[in-house]
Order: sequence, then structure tokens, then C-alpha cells
Amino acid sequence: MKVSVIGATGYAGIELLRILYNHPEAEVMYLTSESNTGRKISDVYEHLYKIYDQQLISMDKIDEIADASDFLFICLPHGHAMQVGRQLENKAARIIDLGADYRFNNTEVYEKWYKVKHTHKTTNRVYGLSELHREMIKSAKIIGNPGCYTTASILALAPLVKYGLVEISSIIVDAKSGVSGAGRTASPANHFPELYDSFKAYSVATHRHTPEIEQELSWLGQKKVTLNFTPHLVPMDRGILSTCYANILPSVTKTMINDAFHSFYDKEFFIRLRGINSYPTTKNVRGSNFCDIGWHVDQRTGRIVILSAIDNLVKGAAGQAVQNFNIACGFNEKTGLMMAPVYP
Repeated sequence: MKVSVIGATGYAGIELLRILYNHPEAEVMYLTSESNTGRKISDVYEHLYKIYDQQLISMDKIDEIADASDFLFICLPHGHAMQVGRQLENKAARIIDLGADYRFNNTEVYEKWYKVKHTHKTTNRVYGLSELHREMIKSAKIIGNPGCYTTASILALAPLVKYGLVEISSIIVDAKSGVSGAGRTASPANHFPELYDSFKAYSVATHRHTPEIEQELSWLGQKKVTLNFTPHLVPMDRGILSTCYANILPSVTKTMINDAFHSFYDKEFFIRLRGINSYPTTKNVRGSNFCDIGWHVDQRTGRIVILSAIDNLVKGAAGQAVQNFNIACGFNEKTGLMMAPVYP
């Protein structure tokens, strides 16, 4: 399949190129960058020397790019992918958007949280969390790749909500991310002297990944879910650890909880159930498409604590995009993604 990457010089785009390089069924055609047009990708990122030496072109040639591609991976900030999607509506090329433009069933929710008018409301799209929407991903014209925090959090909570084992009104998500989740653009908050040797929360009660988590859990539980989500920034380059809390319903046992996780995930290769009383870590998933999940039952408080670890640039972005690409093309889902985690 011929693929092109729109916005190839961001962290998600570069991670995507790393994965696609070893994908036997993907041929990279075009790479775009508005800030580095005309330069070789290997001049912008020297680690790609002798791996990718294509010249970066502008999105002005999007029609030409689409005509030469079966799939477009769009790695742009929110507000841009829907412009491309609208322009290419009558083209055969399919789109995997790593941004937020196509993640929401209700575009009014998108407009409320992202403060941007949605200009491509009616299109064949699907929320691209592979383990939840595999069948729809197979045929969707546009796949809205989930956010990184949302991937870790939804996967942690999905079995419990699906099988009705917890009070959905009691859910709290407390997640920590490496700084690459903020993108490559410099800002004072991500400046090394500000970030190093510090640990902070941000966007309390206002983070834009909140409605994504609520949307998918509401779909799973067939009831509206409203939850607390607090993100934190950790002084490391990549990784997410999501700690999720919920009240266990009366008469629910540890065995029922264990069975729920295994029933939901035993056939999912990229979900590694570490089991009850385990402690998933970002170190053990670094550079891989795995999501490690463990859980603890606090009988004293009647609550369950679920821990979920992913690499935010792989399972939380580029790896998930390739997993969706594989599903959409009918390839084995593992194709191009059989990377062992990088350790130490």
C-alpha cells in the first residue's frame, strides 16, 4: 500500500516513519512539512540519514499526494485534518488522523472542548481504538486515531464498564505523561530548566482528552459517563502511566474482575495483562505497541485501582495508527509492529 505522511516532522510523524520503515506492506510516497519545505527529512532529523532521504514538500500539493497514495497519515494539530478530509472527500485515498478532528461522534463536543468550528461533520469516520472498533475500522473512510491519555485510560477501564462491575459515576483517572506528548514546539513549560526535577499537574478538569474517555466508556456501558481526569507532566521523554479508580458494585468479587479482564483481552495481542496486584511501568513498554494493565482491589474502601502503561508515541499515537492501517488493509495486525520494548 502506498502511504504518505502529512506533517512528518512532529514527534508522532517521526515515530510513524520509524515504524513504517520496517512495514513490509507499506511504501512511503510523500512527506510534508510547512516549516521545512524543500529540505530533506534526514537533514531535519539526522537519525534518519540513509533511512529516509525524501524531500519534504508542501501540503499545497495535497491532491497530487492523495492521487498517489492509498492512505494518508495526518500528523497535524487539531483543526487541520478536517480541511484535508473535506478537500479529499471524493478521492479514493483513506485517512488516518492522528489529531483530534475525527475522534468525536458528536462534533458539538469537539467544538466545545477545542474551541474550533468543525467543518467536516458528515463523513464516514470511526474512533480508531483498535481493540474496541475493529469491525468499523475495516471499512471507514476516515479513522480518528485516539489520544494518548485516552488510549491508556479507556483500555484500563473498558472491561469493568462493559460488564457492569463498577459505579460509573465514581470513576477517576489520574495519568502521567512524558513531555513528548506536548509535541515538538518549544514552550516555557517544556523548557529543560522548568521541567527537569519537577512533577506537576495541569489542565485540571479541562483537559481535552476528557470527553474522549467519556464518549467511549459511555458507549461501552450504555450509560452516560462523567468522570474526573487529571493529567500530569513527568520529566521523561516518552511514556504514560494511567491510574484509574472506581467503586466496585456490591457482590462483585475479585474472580469476577479477573474474568472480565481476561474475557475482554485474552485474544488481544497488544494488551498484556499483568494481573492482580501487579505494577505496570512505562519502562517495560518503551518503544513498543504494548499496553500493560494491572489492577488492585482495595477491600477496605470498596474500590479498584487499575494501572495502565503505554508508550505515548507508539500505542498512544503512531503504533496505533499502524495497527489501524493493518486492520483497514486486511493485514495481520502485528505487521510492522513486532518491536520488543527498548530496555533499559
